[in-house]
Amino acid sequence: MIALDFNLNFLTRDLSLYLENHVKVAFFGSGVGLSLILGFSAAYTCYYLSSVVKKPQLVTGGEKFCHFLKEHCPVVSETYYPTFWCWEGRIQTLIRPFITAKPWVEYRNEFIKTADGGQISLDWFDNDDSVYYPDTASRPTILLLPGLTGTSRESYILHMIQQSAALGYRCVVFNNRGVSGERLLTPRTYCAANTEDLETVIDLIQSTHSSAPLLAAGVSMGGMILANYLCQKGRETSLRAAAVFSAAWDVFESTASLEKPLNRFLFNSYLTSCLQASVNRHRQILEKLFDIDHVMKAKTMREFDERFTSIMFGYATNKEYYKAASPCHKLKSVQIPVLCLNAADDVFSPGHAFPVEAAKQNPNVALLLTSHGGHIGFLEGIWPRHSTYMDRVFKQFMQTVIEQGSELENL
Repeated sequence: MIALDFNLNFLTRDLSLYLENHVKVAFFGSGVGLSLILGFSAAYTCYYLSSVVKKPQLVTGGEKFCHFLKEHCPVVSETYYPTFWCWEGRIQTLIRPFITAKPWVEYRNEFIKTADGGQISLDWFDNDDSVYYPDTASRPTILLLPGLTGTSRESYILHMIQQSAALGYRCVVFNNRGVSGERLLTPRTYCAANTEDLETVIDLIQSTHSSAPLLAAGVSMGGMILANYLCQKGRETSLRAAAVFSAAWDVFESTASLEKPLNRFLFNSYLTSCLQASVNRHRQILEKLFDIDHVMKAKTMREFDERFTSIMFGYATNKEYYKAASPCHKLKSVQIPVLCLNAADDVFSPGHAFPVEAAKQNPNVALLLTSHGGHIGFLEGIWPRHSTYMDRVFKQFMQTVIEQGSELENL
């Protein structure tokens, strides 16, 4: 018993010393500090589980598409648990590029000519080691469209390719003119309303792999270009289906949101500088038609579009361009299955501007709306280095369409 008392006293003394040196006994001595921390943790957990964690809303214009998604894409019915320490939209948007891993992908680059004498850079992931589709002629092809100044090296594109590779698919990334290091051959870049380059790329893929199923996925502005293309083409497209992620459906509302003080500070000014840097890289050819010095003085994306984008593509006013670039006005014309994922707290595409009513009128369109996720965020898990909710939606939808697509005929 004496030995036991001695050991307990010894352990108690060591524990007291440890708490004094490392845990601030003065603070916890009364138990108030520990109670505050436990209380805060309990309150935060309750708020997270009751107000943050929610099932996504699935909006479709027809029961057939809705049933198809719920049966074959369980992710659309699952509760979305955003990363508990960064669930807010702006934080998810800001942190994703830095926290998510970048899988290694080896591309085969191809330049193709356009009707106006320009060139487009395509990055192919051929997946020649595909186990499920060893025959290259029938290997499904996924066309990927990055965001505003994005390229094939964006983490979200690399993750989509990783998901596609696991399924045995081939991928090709459509880089907008002048963004991936190639030289501009003509004084023309790109915009959300113009789909001519996308049509050129799709025609090339179809002619090269005519026996392979072709699907597409667009992210942010890439999603806007893809949506506008589908609205224009109706059934006259070789795409079997498409997915659109974090698209800005109404450019007027998106611009207004991004011009709010905090959003302007966090996002607008930075993206404007990225666009200006791209223009400046091609100053030699662009200054033949544009006042580049004036463009470089733009402080917001709206000013940049007024001084450069709308003029380049022949719009009388910037408002005219923004109307043409907004897919929300044209969704009724989509004639192939399209799944669109957006987060209600995306400052680039505010929730009140989602085309919910338009989607309800078109049996080919499905909107999958989460309460949180930000812009191309959709982080989940304690340490979201790898797959995101968006990645899982992409993988399940692409796989389902390729394997069960016959059920979507005659929506």
